[in-house]
Amino acid sequence: MTAVLFDFSGTLFRVESAESWLRAALAEAAIVLPEGELAETARALEVAGALPGGANPVRLPEELARLWEIRDESAELHRAAYTGLSRRVPLPDPALHDTLYDLHMRPAAWSPYPDAVEVLRTLRERGILVGVVSNIGWDLRPVFREHGLDAYVDAYVLSYEHGIRKPDPRLFEAACSALDVDPRRVLMVGDDRRADGGAAALGCEVHFVDHLPVAQRPDGLRPVLELVGRPAGEWA
Repeated sequence: MTAVLFDFSGTLFRVESAESWLRAALAEAAIVLPEGELAETARALEVAGALPGGANPVRLPEELARLWEIRDESAELHRAAYTGLSRRVPLPDPALHDTLYDLHMRPAAWSPYPDAVEVLRTLRERGILVGVVSNIGWDLRPVFREHGLDAYVDAYVLSYEHGIRKPDPRLFEAACSALDVDPRRVLMVGDDRRADGGAAALGCEVHFVDHLPVAQRPDGLRPVLELVGRPAGEWA
């Protein structure tokens, strides 16, 4: 392997909990909710799928179904989809829906998995190129910079900047072109079998990790270091 492509959310980073997210928005608006009401509202936002990078909607409203499918193709569509889901949950101030969306993009809302820095640093030391390929509607580069991972990333390929989303092979092709590598010598690492599995159409090898809370997945990325050294033909 000459390069490894990584997904963002659920692979290298995990977003904060819905309750932590809601607390930040309430604090910014100087609004205080009783603890029971705050917890109930956070659960409702989680069920609605309103937190980008969090759980998908338990039930996708029919009027948002089409928007949900194309949400990662532009910043405007992404905001409209997630604030549309958020607005299905009553909040003490309607302005909080936009505040919530804005706050999920801050670096503090994201935590790298415990082994992310080690794995990326080791790949750099071995001369393996690294790309980040994400279905997303905003610029995640500040998250990588804030957490010290940007130095190990050679290229970012983000769906909203290209107007296409995984599993479309064109997004993976753009990443391979940015790194100037042969897709057949590239490993794609992600948590979504459908979206990230699209890289296989180009001939990339694909490895999946579990989208778990940070504390529950301390070393889920370490197998990547073994996989990149495996000769062609030895993949399961």
